[in-house]
Amino acid sequence: MSRRRFLAQALGAASAVLLSGCDRLSRAAWFTRVLETAETVNHYTHRLLTSRPSMAREYTEADLSPRFRSNGTAVPQDFGYLAMAQGGFASWSLRVHGLVRTPIELSLAQLRSMRARTQITRHDCVEGWSAIGKWTGVPLSDVLEIAEPLPRARYAVFRCADPMEETEEKYYESIDLDDAYHPQTILAYALNGAALPIANGAPLRLRVERQLGYKMAKYVMSIELVEGFGHIGGGRGGYWEDRGYEWYAGI
Repeated sequence: MSRRRFLAQALGAASAVLLSGCDRLSRAAWFTRVLETAETVNHYTHRLLTSRPSMAREYTEADLSPRFRSNGTAVPQDFGYLAMAQGGFASWSLRVHGLVRTPIELSLAQLRSMRARTQITRHDCVEGWSAIGKWTGVPLSDVLEIAEPLPRARYAVFRCADPMEETEEKYYESIDLDDAYHPQTILAYALNGAALPIANGAPLRLRVERQLGYKMAKYVMSIELVEGFGHIGGGRGGYWEDRGYEWYAGI
């Protein structure tokens, strides 16, 4: 095992031990600060071990998994989404707003007309399974270039169509602008040469290949550029992060 992979796994194991503590600890202010410090160390150690331009491994078509299973929601139980799906997503559009000079809305047809990138990568799920798929989509950097993030913008927050079963809260996720501008970070609209299936996130899902699967938001409806997370959800940058998962899930 390489030193880089050993250190990354050690960091993940340490975080898992911290997160397995009892509920009483998780409610204590001092323990929350410990968790936040550990996550910050994890984030910056990953940044030191993997330079910004480093690429996730890409595979060949011979490596494709026979079936790319669905992670999380299979069909969003949201009336508006289901109506758009019935119409082939012709009425769907992606809204990009927040700390940008030019708020925009782009239809699926417009996104498909932009520069496309195809990559064959491995999806690693926090549940322990992985699969290799061929993704095609528009680089997120190209979309951001149109919207022009303001200097204060630090994160991209992805709002999604799927209500979660526990609370009916809509799923959301976020990444920093380093990952947003990474060449392998794409807004995918196709899987294995065909239109993205609903179970895999149609009409559009995020692919941020150097992180775990829960970071790769499905059913994306909007992207908001923000300076911080304090005003969003539980303030930790994502649906699962608000429930104890690490915000930076690098692999």
